[in-house]
Amino acid sequence: MDQITDAVLAAAGSPWVYPVLFLLTVLDAFFVVLPSETVVVALGALALSGHGPNLFVLIAVAAVAAVIGDSLTFALGRRVGLTRFRWMRRPQAVRAFAWARRSLDRRAAVVLLTARFVPFGRIAVNLTAGATGFDYRRFLGLTAIAGLCWAAYNAVIGAVFGAWFGGNPVLAVAVSIVVAVGLGILVDRVSARIARVRAKTPAGESLPDSG
Repeated sequence: MDQITDAVLAAAGSPWVYPVLFLLTVLDAFFVVLPSETVVVALGALALSGHGPNLFVLIAVAAVAAVIGDSLTFALGRRVGLTRFRWMRRPQAVRAFAWARRSLDRRAAVVLLTARFVPFGRIAVNLTAGATGFDYRRFLGLTAIAGLCWAAYNAVIGAVFGAWFGGNPVLAVAVSIVVAVGLGILVDRVSARIARVRAKTPAGESLPDSG
């Protein structure tokens, strides 16, 4: 998906970058291969280097799009359930849905807030919340907080390196993306390990591996 990222960055100084980012982030709620995180980080780097969009508008657009995408995924889960499509019946997907169902029952707020940062985990949690009748008003409130945190986190990481390497926007984008991906992997691994420990039952059951 490098072509998508490159196309968005090429339009970084244009007003069109906002609707493009909005659409990309909404679609990323369903298609994890779309690089919304990478694009937000990269645009954040360009924002403070003087070659990109306004940082605060960037965060606002990304956050609203994230909430809408998650809400649409919730609605899809409520409408079609968790077995309609073939990919939903694959072992990894079944385990992810089972984990999401248990987690929503035990600690919904924590799961909804952290799942926003884990692409497939996000889809599993949002679909399961819709399919199991989770209260949408509560879902919307938690998703709004998660979407804002996600947008600010990615944009600010980019902005920090954009400020440091203001004279070299290409380097700022490259370094910020590497750092953001590295932190994302670290957070994913740590949260998965903590979740597996907390989710163990007397029978020894634990969370399925996210990888």
